[in-house]
Amino acid sequence: MEQMWLEYAWALLILIGLEGLLSADNALVLAVIAKHLPDEQKKRAINYGIMMAFVFRFAALFAISFIANVWQVQAIGAAYLLYLGLKHIIQARFGKKNEDVHKDTKQESAGKSFWPTVGKIALADLAFAIDSILAAVALALGLPDSPLGEFGGMDAGQFMVVLLGGIAGLILIKFAATWFVKLLAQRPALETTAYAIVAWVGVKLAVITLAHEDIGVLDPHFPHSTVWTIVFYAVLVAIALIGWFAPSNKPSKAGNA
Repeated sequence: MEQMWLEYAWALLILIGLEGLLSADNALVLAVIAKHLPDEQKKRAINYGIMMAFVFRFAALFAISFIANVWQVQAIGAAYLLYLGLKHIIQARFGKKNEDVHKDTKQESAGKSFWPTVGKIALADLAFAIDSILAAVALALGLPDSPLGEFGGMDAGQFMVVLLGGIAGLILIKFAATWFVKLLAQRPALETTAYAIVAWVGVKLAVITLAHEDIGVLDPHFPHSTVWTIVFYAVLVAIALIGWFAPSNKPSKAGNA
C-alpha cells in the first residue's frame, strides 16, 4: 500500500511539471493574443482568459470520458491550434511587405476588437484544456487502482491526481500570464515562438486523434509511448530555446525617427 501511494506521489510531481509546461504555453498565448489591445483592455482580456482557463479545465475534468472517447472533440482542438499557430507563423515569415499597413490597421482597430480577442482567447483556452486533461489522464491511467472507489468515470485516486495536477497548472497560468505580457515587450521574437508552440501542441492533439480506435491511422498506444513523449517535449523545449535566444526584431529609435 505504501509503495502504491509513493507511486501516486511521484506521478503527481511529474504531472505538475507537465502541466507547468502546458500552462506556460497557455499563458504565453494569452499574452500574445491580447498584446494589440490598449493596456486596460489587455489586462481585462487576460483576466477573462485566466477565468475561462479555470472554467474549461474544471469542465474538462468532469467530461473526461467524453473527451477521451469522442475523437471529433480532439480533432476540432487540433485543427484550431494548427490553424492559429500556422496562420501567424506564415504571416510573420511572408507578410513583411505589408508590415506597415498591418501595423496601421492594428492601431486603428486596437480599441474596437476587445470581444473578438476574448473569443480567440476562449477558443485557445478550450483547446489547451482538452490537451491538458488528455495528458493528465494518460499519465494517471498508468497508476494502479486505489482503494477509494470510482469518481468521474475513473478510479478516484487517479482522478485526484488529475485534479491536483490541473489545479497546479491553473495557479501557474495566473502568475505566468502577467509575466509574459512584460516579457513580450522585451523579447518580440517570443510572439512567433508562442504560435510555433501552439501549432506543435496542435500536432500532438492530431496524433491523439489519428490514434483513436475509430480512426486507426496510428497505433492506439503511440501517443502515450516513451518515444513520442520524448520527441514531443524535446521539440517543445527546442522551440522555446530558439525563441528565447533569437535576436530581437525591435526597431531602433533612430529607425523610427
